[in-house]
Amino acid sequence: MQFNAATAIVLIVTEPGKENHVLNSLRQVKEVTESLLLFGEYDIFVKLECPDFGYLSNIVVNEIRNVDGVETTKTLTAAPILD
Repeated sequence: MQFNAATAIVLIVTEPGKENHVLNSLRQVKEVTESLLLFGEYDIFVKLECPDFGYLSNIVVNEIRNVDGVETTKTLTAAPILD
């Protein structure tokens, strides 16, 4: 697995019935490299790869959180473990 300068997992809660709309909208964001529908506390998982954390923050705040149907997000930043 190769990490860019800023990699994150975003867990998303959607409004009821909006899961597919949100998932399809997020798949249009070029920084989203993986996306899955979940069952449980969160409705959607997306993985983001961005050039830096400022850019990543902008994507989460201005793109993901602004998708119609997104209620809440939880962003988990990731980093490689170097030997």
